[in-house]
Amino acid sequence: MRTIQFREAVAEAMSEEMRRDDSVYLMGEEVAEYNGAYKASKGMLDEFGPDRVIDTPIAELGFAGIGVGSAMNGNRPIIEFMTFNFSLVGIDQIINNAAKMRQMSGGQFNIPIVFRGPTGSAGQLGATHSQAFESWYANTPGLKVIVPSNPYDAKGLLKAAIRDDDPVIFMESEQMYGDKGEVPEEEYLIEIGKADIKREGSDVTIVSFGKIIKEAYKAADKLAEENISCEIIDLRTVRPMDHDAILESVKKTNRLVILEEAWPFGNVATEITYQVQANAFDYLDAPIVKLNTADTPAPYSPVLLEEWLPNSEDVVKAVKKVMYK
Repeated sequence: MRTIQFREAVAEAMSEEMRRDDSVYLMGEEVAEYNGAYKASKGMLDEFGPDRVIDTPIAELGFAGIGVGSAMNGNRPIIEFMTFNFSLVGIDQIINNAAKMRQMSGGQFNIPIVFRGPTGSAGQLGATHSQAFESWYANTPGLKVIVPSNPYDAKGLLKAAIRDDDPVIFMESEQMYGDKGEVPEEEYLIEIGKADIKREGSDVTIVSFGKIIKEAYKAADKLAEENISCEIIDLRTVRPMDHDAILESVKKTNRLVILEEAWPFGNVATEITYQVQANAFDYLDAPIVKLNTADTPAPYSPVLLEEWLPNSEDVVKAVKKVMYK
């Protein structure tokens, strides 16, 4: 298999679907002339032209609304936000129109639209550019929420999202666009709503998603040196969530650590914790531990930012806590 960057996997997914279906188009800030703020749409303007790769003003509410309206009229728009922090400007269109139109129209309108762009922190970008909104969007009935952690998953899931007849929130990361991974040349899709066991283990289950899962891999390598076997589950899709994969793993390992780049109150890890205690309580040999960012806006200082984010050492300590070591 060839090795390509995350940004190339995203561009390939969009380009392949645009070749396949003339109703698919890309719209957002700097997606055309500049080849994307993170070069995730490189070459697409040259191939598809300005009618299908459309630069917009800095007006998220406006172009999100155009996307929803065009989806109601038979198109399959991909709306790129330069960061999901900016999606808050257009969140009314996402929450009150895209997510609800199918029910409110009595099934007369599907909204086959993908809202995509980076989520979470990306270094020293300040508090208003370093927020993770996965749990916000996952809290909304009518939306599907996908957060891939590698190029292979990104391409397969994005292609599936573009073909889906419902609105999909597809969240990436500025710090992953340069990541490299193996991606097949032949076409493939990944089913939305299926988690993936990235590493099999027997002593403890670690559930994570997005770029922060890299810290789980580092921790698992360190813990293996102490003969502690970690099973790592990549959610890939936050909503719908693959509860069965998590529960089956916990029934095997009897311990659970959840790693998430988000504030600690009412997040994805909270939902997982509830589901496990409700459906696998008798299998737990220790209380569940969830690792999140500090309960503050993201700091700008690199020293404080390092403390704010959970890291591999935090995962190691959490695993040892549930192992009573």
